[in-house]
Amino acid sequence: MITIRKAKEGDIEIIRSIAANTWPSAYLEIIGQTQIDYMLEKMYNLAELLKQLMDGHTFLIAEDGEADAGFAGYSIINHDERIYKLHKLYVLPTAHGKGIGKILINEVFNQVKNLGASALQLNVNKHNKAKDFYLKGGFNIKESVVLDIGDGFVMDDYVMEYKF
Repeated sequence: MITIRKAKEGDIEIIRSIAANTWPSAYLEIIGQTQIDYMLEKMYNLAELLKQLMDGHTFLIAEDGEADAGFAGYSIINHDERIYKLHKLYVLPTAHGKGIGKILINEVFNQVKNLGASALQLNVNKHNKAKDFYLKGGFNIKESVVLDIGDGFVMDDYVMEYKF
């Protein structure tokens, strides 16, 4: 049985572990190991995740029985227009096919809708098959962006949006 719980500070290592175990299968063929290592260190170091938690990001952890299997993270990015952003959603490769990603995204939808969201946005790599998951879930491609993330690396993404 899949259950969802809100992450606390003590869960940051679980989030880091899931990201480290998920990114190679999600991104190796797209961006290579050097960029994966750089981005994991930049975006998933302990201080950065703590800062996000303190700044109001909500992290949800999916459990498959007793095992942590995936997580999602979101926050508000535009108070005036009530736009939220899904920053992260990853499910361990060993847990794919169990509907955990769908359960996580539905829980994010429910939570931001209850908070009065007008839209939920996300960035996804243009070559990541997750793009199809989001399109099937009702997101639309809003724009194409190339973001400089330092050290000569870029993120070549689609900004996708789901309107409530």
